[in-house]
Amino acid sequence: MALVHAILAALVAQPCSGYDLRKQFEGSVGFFWKASFQQIYRELTKLEEQGLLAAQAVQQENRPDKKIYSVTEAGKDYLRQWIAQPSVASAIKDDLLVKLFVGYLVPQPTILGELEQHRQQHLEQLSVYQAIEQQYFQHPESCSLEYRFQYMTLRNGIHYETEWLAWCDEAIQFLRENSGQ
Repeated sequence: MALVHAILAALVAQPCSGYDLRKQFEGSVGFFWKASFQQIYRELTKLEEQGLLAAQAVQQENRPDKKIYSVTEAGKDYLRQWIAQPSVASAIKDDLLVKLFVGYLVPQPTILGELEQHRQQHLEQLSVYQAIEQQYFQHPESCSLEYRFQYMTLRNGIHYETEWLAWCDEAIQFLRENSGQ
């Protein structure tokens, strides 16, 4: 997946400015696709030039004008074609796993500290996902079609974090129980 797909997916439901898109990224698509402010603005310009987005200038008092971006029909067609193509499973790129692979090079408390830190991060992210589920998806079977698809991505995040927590617990326990061997 490219950033272009994440931007189009975020904008297809609701047109917004680049600034609002960045904020939206932090609370939706951003859970599974990270992008900097500069990357987003660079892509918005390209997508507008390609005709996949349309921008409407909005005047503001005491501030520079802003552009509101919306997905064009060509942009929706582009998304439809991309969705219809088979996806390839993403490769794992994780610093912690590389560190753990050679964790025998450092004192055990060092690697255990790293595992505990990751466990805490995954616990915090799981709490965020569970709060979203509680707030917006108490009855997912009665949600609109659009929200049902969003619910399924949320459930993936919940499963992902839950599995990471289980693995962290297993790794911590294993290392503590087998420290001298």
